[in-house]
Amino acid sequence: MSALRFAVLKLRETLQIYWELVRIIIPVTIMTEVAFRTGLIEAVSPVLAPVMGLFGLPPELGLAWLTGMLVGIWGAIPMIFTLVPAASMSVADITVLSALLLFAHGLPIEQKIIQKAGPGFAVTTLIRVAGGILYAMMLHHLLATTGWLSETLDPAWIPVPPSPDWTGFLTGLMEALIFMLVILVALALGLELLKLSGLLALLMKILAPSLRLAGIEGEAGQFTAVGLFLGISYGGGLLIREARSDDIPPRQVFVSCIFMGFAHSIIEDTLIVMALGADVFGVLVGRIIFAIAATALIAWLVRSIPDESFFGWVFRRADCPAAAGR
Repeated sequence: MSALRFAVLKLRETLQIYWELVRIIIPVTIMTEVAFRTGLIEAVSPVLAPVMGLFGLPPELGLAWLTGMLVGIWGAIPMIFTLVPAASMSVADITVLSALLLFAHGLPIEQKIIQKAGPGFAVTTLIRVAGGILYAMMLHHLLATTGWLSETLDPAWIPVPPSPDWTGFLTGLMEALIFMLVILVALALGLELLKLSGLLALLMKILAPSLRLAGIEGEAGQFTAVGLFLGISYGGGLLIREARSDDIPPRQVFVSCIFMGFAHSIIEDTLIVMALGADVFGVLVGRIIFAIAATALIAWLVRSIPDESFFGWVFRRADCPAAAGR
């Protein structure tokens, strides 16, 4: 096959996946934005106020957490210091809140992308949110017991809430979609070049021990690594294509999606919350250790589930792409 035909084939495959992502992102983003701007999310947030006590956080931050889960991390961050002044928070507080946001944000979009790869929306969302709650509780109790990070918060960056102008929102959405297309095309072609050059094998050799500890092996590791560094939209998007090719066993698809839910976009998202004052060990090192350990436990449990029960419980329907190859 000529280089040109190969590039055209990869571009066509990538555009097919991109179109599926667009069909998810546009309607879900607009619906979520409407819920936010009409006050629906704010009306529901008091339900979470008592829960914030589990993490030692002010109840007002329940709104930021809910907004993050539904709208995304960029929707929650500008609200934090509007709800609670920075001077009344500690470094431990912002670290624990950041951990909650990093584990579970933008769920309507990201979990729909995960669903396209095969695993059911409800079960992966529940595991992801539960993992964030468990990690944040553990982190809170560790910091409260040791007194570590108890100093008053002094953020390097206090973001300004975005303008409520719909034109700006829609323009930003279109720009993000164009940027996503460029990244997806570059990733698809770049991964093939890395395979041909042998650099991908070297990178995976470095990452393989950590991923194996989490129960992720073979081809699934490549796309998990993409999600780990660049986010679910990119790692999950590429995983959709591979899941449909039946090259990756369904259980590996599921375990990869769980790991990406716990730990993804670790460079960009981590730098954002560190600018707010969060501690790097709490939001990065501890998060990755937890993701490996928790995913390893889930992978062990999945191996013990019979095929029929596994596909009925984990995947959204019996004829999903990954399940079709069982």
